[in-house]
Amino acid sequence: MFLKPLKKLNAWLHLWLGLASGVVVVILGITGCVLVFEQEIKTLSSPWLFAEKPAGRAILAPSKIYQSVKKQLPGKEIHSVWYHGENKSAIVSTNSDSVVYVNPYTAKVIAMVHHEDFFEFIDDGHRRLWLPDKIGKQVIGWSTFTFFVLLITGLILWWPKKWNKTGKDQSFKIKWKARFKRVNYDLHNVLGFYTLLFALVMATTGLIMSFSWFNKSIYWLTGGVGNPRKQTTEVFSAAPNTILTNVDQVWLKVKNTIALYNKDQIIVSFPDEVDEPIYACTDMINGYWRDLYFNPSTLQLTRSAGKRLSELAFADQVRKLNYSLHVGAFAGLPSKIVFFVASLICASLPITGFYIWWGKKRKKPKKNKNIPEPLNA
Repeated sequence: MFLKPLKKLNAWLHLWLGLASGVVVVILGITGCVLVFEQEIKTLSSPWLFAEKPAGRAILAPSKIYQSVKKQLPGKEIHSVWYHGENKSAIVSTNSDSVVYVNPYTAKVIAMVHHEDFFEFIDDGHRRLWLPDKIGKQVIGWSTFTFFVLLITGLILWWPKKWNKTGKDQSFKIKWKARFKRVNYDLHNVLGFYTLLFALVMATTGLIMSFSWFNKSIYWLTGGVGNPRKQTTEVFSAAPNTILTNVDQVWLKVKNTIALYNKDQIIVSFPDEVDEPIYACTDMINGYWRDLYFNPSTLQLTRSAGKRLSELAFADQVRKLNYSLHVGAFAGLPSKIVFFVASLICASLPITGFYIWWGKKRKKPKKNKNIPEPLNA
């Protein structure tokens, strides 16, 4: 008795929420497809990512790169160096609109590439719909929330009325030999079900990045206590050595004793003051990384940094892996391919859904054969 009104309400929600958020979901799906393989595409299209290694040369310490770039780009503030490994250029972060690529063996600037490249444009669309920051992020956030609701209502609509052979065939198979209208319905209904789990992961992780209240809720639900973004503040005494000397020592320490894998891929920052903690990043693999902060006076890890993923509480592991899960990088290339296909299907769902609605709207009512045709005057 009560199920029929609830089913109608569910169908009504699915229809109008889909129409309201459809365009944004299409944009999110297509831009997400491109961003999944951003690094792979850049590797093929950006020769400045590679650096020739002269015979007998080793990768230079951060201080050497800092001093050389300072001479080549006078007046620029240098914030950090990102080493990408053997035969790869290092990225030097400066107060510039361009990314500075440097040969880590010679410290010579290879190229300066403007931040706003093709992928920056795609990322801007994915994060804020090419709108002003405050407006765009809200539109993306609430559209993602709407998509999350659509996935739930869609599952209810997909659920077979009877679990017999006919019901299973309609819910799990696409009738490619049927008319286009039926094929379109199956593409929406069947493919929507097969991508449901991946779509829920993408939507949930996207909401964690969009709303602090959602982030805190997931953190609490997974067993976390307190504010997931709260950081421990520590006060340090003045460092005994210069900033560049400390940074070099931190780089060597991370490379030789802390990094678990990809030991030549390290980010190290140059603090503005001698008593500021020195930031480094390591173990960057499949969308995961370890943030490290070093006491400048002792060069020891601070209390709030340096833990491995396995050492974190489950709630902190979930939060740490959020980006990796969102882009499908957690299992390398295989998971990226799966998430690429899932994102593409998600982009198609509003289109196939719109065609289903439009077809029903244009459907002409059948004439009642019992009503006689009007006589001609």
